[in-house]
Amino acid sequence: MTRPPKKTKPVVSLPQDAPVPALLPPATAPPPAPAPAHRHQNFDRAARAAVARLSGGVSSYAFFEAWSDWAQHLSRAPGRQMELAEHAQRNLLKLMALATTPGSPPPFVPKPYDHRFDHEGWQKQPFQMWQQGFLAMQDWWDHATEPMRGLRTEDAERARFLTRQTLDVLSPSNAPFLNPEIVAETLKTGGRNLTEGAAHFAHDAVKTLTGQRDPAPEGYQIGKDLACTPGQVVYRNDLMELIQYTPQTPQVHARPILIVPAWIMKYYILDLSPGNSMVRYLVGQGFTVFMISWTNPTSDQRDLSLEDYRKRGVMAALDAVTKIVPDTPVQAVGYCLGGTILAIAAATMARDHDDRLASVTLMAAQVDFAEAGELLLFLDESQIAFLEDLMWEQGYLDRPQMARAFAAIRSEDLIWTRAVRRYFLGREDVPTDIGVWLSDTTRMPARMHSQYLRGLFLENRLTAGRFAVEGRVIALKDLSVPLFVIATETDHIAPWRSVYKTKLFTDSDLTFVLTKGGHNTGILSEPGHKGRHFRISRRPAAAHYVGPDAWLAETAPKSGSWWPDWADWLAAQGGGLSDPPAMGAPDNGLAPLGPAPGAYVMQP
Repeated sequence: MTRPPKKTKPVVSLPQDAPVPALLPPATAPPPAPAPAHRHQNFDRAARAAVARLSGGVSSYAFFEAWSDWAQHLSRAPGRQMELAEHAQRNLLKLMALATTPGSPPPFVPKPYDHRFDHEGWQKQPFQMWQQGFLAMQDWWDHATEPMRGLRTEDAERARFLTRQTLDVLSPSNAPFLNPEIVAETLKTGGRNLTEGAAHFAHDAVKTLTGQRDPAPEGYQIGKDLACTPGQVVYRNDLMELIQYTPQTPQVHARPILIVPAWIMKYYILDLSPGNSMVRYLVGQGFTVFMISWTNPTSDQRDLSLEDYRKRGVMAALDAVTKIVPDTPVQAVGYCLGGTILAIAAATMARDHDDRLASVTLMAAQVDFAEAGELLLFLDESQIAFLEDLMWEQGYLDRPQMARAFAAIRSEDLIWTRAVRRYFLGREDVPTDIGVWLSDTTRMPARMHSQYLRGLFLENRLTAGRFAVEGRVIALKDLSVPLFVIATETDHIAPWRSVYKTKLFTDSDLTFVLTKGGHNTGILSEPGHKGRHFRISRRPAAAHYVGPDAWLAETAPKSGSWWPDWADWLAAQGGGLSDPPAMGAPDNGLAPLGPAPGAYVMQP
């Protein structure tokens, strides 16, 4: 008998025109040069890019594969089929009991984040039966797409996601004659809500087709109502501006704060309205605060890399801060993707014995991406290659393409509830500061985004010990400065258990906070915000690891905002009080360039 050939693990190939040396582990010998791409491959990429524009950048291959995997495993599981048949029978009997027993409590309830059925009319017939029928079907599909023996977990989750998207389209809340709120509003206004909704639909359609954006509403102007904490731009390069905020106290903590926001959105989520501005709060507590404001890249900046964001972003800002406030270490703060690049920069500094950091705060930021939530449903080799082809043509990932992916994760509320309110009820969107910020999206340069998706999301190199900076691998275990890590309870971008894993990959003194809210609303938790609570605990350096569920069970919630606890922690690392530093450092080439919020935040 001949021995079958040995199976080998598939190798993830990188696109030939998007090298990522900053993410690759050091090699003992240079790899062989790749064969030049045939010119016809550019035709293939252009064709895929055209399809990607129509699909919003979502590849259908992975979802077809998921459905095939799910269906084949179900077809070979007669016991599972009988179980699903019994589940359908039980749901049908519950609906029959509701129909024949007036006044009985409904057997199915919407999920906590689903507000499509909040109107009281859904408790009356026949609307209640339509609602309960939909929820019964949703319940069955949730059960049907649970993992099966042999079925890949990713395929089960993708099948569930696709099912949820399909059911959301078919929800009775989307149909004018099946939704009691729409019926009542139409009778009340004599149909005016439908004509106004049609005008809203026409306006939104034109805006989508032309790529135009509505101007900020009155009372929400950037630099006047939002991002209005006084300060000066003290440094600028092609990638970012550095803002230094004007002190508001006679003395300040000696060690300054440098905030690294995400570049997937604009920085002023942390300097929103005066009442909920984190920057204004910190300055009012006596801290000297610096903020990075990233550029909104164009196609000419397609070759910006992840290393550029570390070196010419985080490190250039740190160099400027230490010139303005010399002879003292800096307290660094990173939010979302900014927290990830800050962790990379801090680990690199620890490896290179650069001791300019006094502490690191990571807010809703992941360093391990094995449990990155539903965003991982969009990411595999097929999907990333699809996005790379789209970015290859555009030079960047555009704003609407990212916004659709985030909206699809919570389509019940972010897509369908808004559509019903705007197009069938004829109601204008009520402007809010966070709503204005959400619509002020940015672009992602092609090379950086490809490196980020492949090296971090797909291959999880940072915590696997395979992430190299300047040719040498870095390790989060090298960090020795105190850490303050914040996660939010209902975060669908950086799930809190994923953020919690920072504890698993670091050994230094670490304070962990789990706060009420989502990715943005949990961070914006200013003192006085009603209904807020948080959990907080400290892990001493080199202490044993405690898993997230055990930690949750043993850590009692506290009411109020987590900001004061964080401010106290920052003050403890703050190096004592001193006179406020000058604005900029003209003698070191850092003369103020203009008032905050600067020019980059205004870029369309």
